[in-house]
Amino acid sequence: MIHPDWPAPASVKALMTPRAGGVSAAPWNSLNLGDHVGDVPAHVAANREYLRRQLPAEPGWLRQVHSARVVDLDVTPAPDCEADASVSRQPGAVCAVLTADCLPVLFCDRAGSVVAAAHAGWRGLADGVLEATVAAMAVPPGEILAWMGAAIGPRKFEVGEDVRDAFITQHAETHAAFAPQAARGKWLADIYALARVRLSHAGVQAVYGGSRCTYSEADTFFSYRRDGVTGRMASVIWLAPA
Repeated sequence: MIHPDWPAPASVKALMTPRAGGVSAAPWNSLNLGDHVGDVPAHVAANREYLRRQLPAEPGWLRQVHSARVVDLDVTPAPDCEADASVSRQPGAVCAVLTADCLPVLFCDRAGSVVAAAHAGWRGLADGVLEATVAAMAVPPGEILAWMGAAIGPRKFEVGEDVRDAFITQHAETHAAFAPQAARGKWLADIYALARVRLSHAGVQAVYGGSRCTYSEADTFFSYRRDGVTGRMASVIWLAPA
């Protein structure tokens, strides 16, 4: 398991799963936690049970749709809510997102009173999923810590002019997150840099992580852009029960 390197309070627990350690066969090998990618359902269930044994409760799995919607697990604990982020103040409730190139961001406050998890593909990022998550935490943004889990790196994330325009029209400084490609109208995007700008505008300055590449580290991570049919990793966070 990958554990965030951040100064979170002791009551905050978090991890991101790698691709290894499960029972799924290729091309989902082996710790695939996504139940929507064509894997054998029994294998996904076994992988989820392996993860569950390391958590205080079943994760609040979401039906992720690249939106900016945030669900409060303390109010709507039912599984499979259509949303791309979740928040909780209840010890033992597990916020979770699934990714395989998109950016997972975990949040907590310095007091250890609230946690959140967000799935930020470029669409959700541009639509404000991180800002919506910060708002849903309902604490001063300056008290929030954010950790960026593994996502596609800046040398592998090729996007079109439309994606670049979606960010630059909102925050001009994001132009520095795009490097021109040889192909006409294509750019290499730094999703970590884009997220840092969005978080900064939301008032969050304590941002950690953002150094891994799911595309390049094939032995460690699933990557949709690299493989097409593939599994999903989970990033989870919770407040430890008393």
